[in-house]
Amino acid sequence: MQTFEVLAEPRRRTILDLLRDGERSVGELVDELSLSQPAVSKHLRVLREAGLVTSRVAGQHRIYALDRGPLAELDGWLERFRPLTGLPIAGPASRLDALDTEMHRGRRARRAAENGDTDDHAAG
Repeated sequence: MQTFEVLAEPRRRTILDLLRDGERSVGELVDELSLSQPAVSKHLRVLREAGLVTSRVAGQHRIYALDRGPLAELDGWLERFRPLTGLPIAGPASRLDALDTEMHRGRRARRAAENGDTDDHAAG
C-alpha cells in the first residue's frame, strides 16, 4: 500500500500524531482513540507494513513508535510543490478562503437583518 493511501485514513494520521511525542502501547492508543483494540491493531498493522511505525514487545505489551524516515521522504517530495517565497498562494485553498469570508459576511448580514440593524457595517 502506498504511503498516501495509508495516510488518507484519518485515524491513522491521528495515531501518527499520538506517536509523534514518543512510544505508546496498543492499550494507550485504544484509550486515546476510543476505538476497539482490534480496530487500533488493524490500523497499526497497516502503518507498520507501510514502514511508518515500528513495534517491539515489552512483556505482554506491544509498544509502537513513529518511524520518521518515510515521512521525511514524503516531505522531500512535497517540497517540490510548495510555492516559492514571496509569491502569493493561489489555487483551491485561496478560493476556499474567499468563500469562507463571504459565508461569514452573509451570516453577519442575516443576523443584522434579524435584529433590525440597518447599519452598513453590520453587513460587511
